[in-house]
Amino acid sequence: MSEGERLTELAKRRGFYFPSAGAYGGASGFWTYGPQGAALKSNIEDAWRDRFVVREGHQEISAPDVMPEPVFEASGHLEGFDDMIIECPGCGATHRADHLVEDETDIEEAESLPNEEIMDIIADHGIECPSCGESLSGVSVDNFNLMFETNIGPGSSSPGYLRPETAQGIFVEFPQLSEYARNQLPFGVAQIGKAYRNEISPRKSLVRVREFTQAELEHFVDPEDDEPPLEAVEDVTLPLYSGESQQAEDGGVERLTVGEAVEDGVIASDWVAYYLGVARDWYERIGVDMDRFRFRQHLPGELAHYASDCWDAETEIDGDWIEVTGFAYRGDYDLRKHADHSGEDFTVFKQYDEPVTVERPTVDPDMSYLGPEFGGDAQAVADALEALAERDPDAFEGDEVTVEVDGDSYTVPVEETNFSVEEVTENGEHVRPHVVEPSFGVGRLIYTVLAHAYTEDEVDGEERTYLDLPPEQAPTTVGVFPLMDKDGMAEYAGDIADALREAGHSVTYDDSGAIGRRYRRQDEVGTPYCVTVDYESLEEDTVTLRERDSTEQTRVSIDGLAETLDRLVDGETTFDAL
Repeated sequence: MSEGERLTELAKRRGFYFPSAGAYGGASGFWTYGPQGAALKSNIEDAWRDRFVVREGHQEISAPDVMPEPVFEASGHLEGFDDMIIECPGCGATHRADHLVEDETDIEEAESLPNEEIMDIIADHGIECPSCGESLSGVSVDNFNLMFETNIGPGSSSPGYLRPETAQGIFVEFPQLSEYARNQLPFGVAQIGKAYRNEISPRKSLVRVREFTQAELEHFVDPEDDEPPLEAVEDVTLPLYSGESQQAEDGGVERLTVGEAVEDGVIASDWVAYYLGVARDWYERIGVDMDRFRFRQHLPGELAHYASDCWDAETEIDGDWIEVTGFAYRGDYDLRKHADHSGEDFTVFKQYDEPVTVERPTVDPDMSYLGPEFGGDAQAVADALEALAERDPDAFEGDEVTVEVDGDSYTVPVEETNFSVEEVTENGEHVRPHVVEPSFGVGRLIYTVLAHAYTEDEVDGEERTYLDLPPEQAPTTVGVFPLMDKDGMAEYAGDIADALREAGHSVTYDDSGAIGRRYRRQDEVGTPYCVTVDYESLEEDTVTLRERDSTEQTRVSIDGLAETLDRLVDGETTFDAL
């Protein structure tokens, strides 16, 4: 049984996650989180919110899952949010072509290759349909848009889409959000929410799904003036798999500190380097095995349309590397596109410390000339002249100046443009921020944390399975058991369970079966501590406190039990210290 199969079996049996709508045959790519999984998911989201929102001083919003079509026209998703699809000529099954190549060859990042090359690889390797065995040689590899389409309101006059990422819900609200930030850069806006992608071939349980949760941060910065606090992370060591290493025959992961990676130019963006440093320690905090972890740089062919550089955090499971986070420098692409399509202002006004006198090229085109000369295009020509004067005033040095409008060239005598250079006093300028984006896949993080926590050992001659989850992330903090359901032990244990819940701990009460069986059940869902009430408890107000990983036990007073658990979970003390 593979690591993933073993994990999926445990997840279903113990209530972490399972396929949705099983009573109706299920729907591929959709999963339900059970009681344990929902609690683990909430804990990971809380840990993310603590580190990337609260401690960084950012804002958080919650935008709608459905957005109107113009949003995705502006963002580029309607045109370029595609995966490679191939349809079997024998059985009609559809598959993601780059995944077939990765499964059947040594090529790791087939997504970065063009469709034509994927077709050639399929033919050269004789790759067959996984469903029926039909040869796929010569079959066309096409693009398939991954967005779920819907209608907003009755009829089809207002098309909309389920968002394929939470980011656009932040970008389209930038004019309002910048006001909440008092137009002071830098500022960050975060969001934890659902995203939807109509995957061609969902697989590997939570890894490739059609509905998933993202935790995304959009950090808006002034590209000229804002610098990250690199000194806070400069000594953090990162396992980096750069694009250069990926393309070298003997390339591999290189371990550099954040400071070294920036100084050597391995990471181009200081902001991306900062968030890699912050994230590396956070991954370890939630239970990712750092021996099975790396940051991989995107190759040029796989860069998103908006990104100048991007690094993925990847974790190893079953010998495969799984992307769990993308760290991208998006520039001003998103805000510029939404400004162009909406006509709204997606800038912030940057106030100068003192007024500044500058030379400003201006034009005041003579519309009495442009109108008869260019007819309905006159205003567009005037706008193009204004933009050209701002961008390249030297173009007006001759007798004529030429501009392009929708691919057509228009030549205008300079004297008809009323070009001039004037001295103006300015109190500030409008700045369109650049965006740094760490985007986390919560489901993939859950899958990773569970896989890396899965442990088998032997206790008292008996095989045991347990989840080595950090106490902060474990779905349940403590299991409370009466040794026996007699002589008031059950009532005593019930009172302890209620008191611990009142103190804010997640508690499971269990009085069913032998005490060893109850310990094993809690071990298997990762509960870090168990409290057992026995006869000594009734006489001396103490209980047995058991630690999951070592199975060691100690007696502690009931007075202060909640505080002791707090200190253990927060890392302020250790079980050995008790």
